[in-house]
Amino acid sequence: MLEIIVAGGWVMLPILLGSIVALAIGIERWWTLDYRKVVPANTLAEVWQLIRRNELSPDRLRALKESSPLGAILAAGLANAHAGRDVMKESIEEAAGHVIHELERYLNTLGTIAAIEPLLGLLGTVLGMIQVFSDVMLHGTGNAELLAGGISKALITTAAGLIIAIPALILHRHFLRRVDTIVVGLEQEAIKLVDAVHGGRPVDLREKPAT
Repeated sequence: MLEIIVAGGWVMLPILLGSIVALAIGIERWWTLDYRKVVPANTLAEVWQLIRRNELSPDRLRALKESSPLGAILAAGLANAHAGRDVMKESIEEAAGHVIHELERYLNTLGTIAAIEPLLGLLGTVLGMIQVFSDVMLHGTGNAELLAGGISKALITTAAGLIIAIPALILHRHFLRRVDTIVVGLEQEAIKLVDAVHGGRPVDLREKPAT
């Protein structure tokens, strides 16, 4: 393996660096973009029970915000629920924008790696072929073994770039799809909360003055 890397030349260094970064992003995003962590199943039901019992204190609201991305969105809406349906929706949309930005973190980098790795591989091959033809000019075409070995080395970087780019592209598409699924789940939960709070049922979400 080390001999193959060395034979590929200096272009193998950015190719290998890209593979390390892509692997790190893949592991981190796989852990972070867990639907059950981002959109916990019982969060909305628990929040509604607190609202109905009038137990949604500032401390509970703060804990809800820190519990999960869905909790942060619901907490933003509840904090402004007393100002009306439109203001509540705007608060939710603003919080959702921040959450979505975090969900998409590093995905552009992963997509860039998937796109640039084949180009780096092609660059390495072109440089290798230039070297091969330079050797042909110096030594002629009589040494078929030398010529074949040079071409083989030149193609190493292309193979390496494709080996890294293909799984990186698959991961990038997979994570984009996962983000879309999570966003739909967040939107559904937020809409349910808005409809529950401003759907004709009197719920007082304002902080009561200390007695």
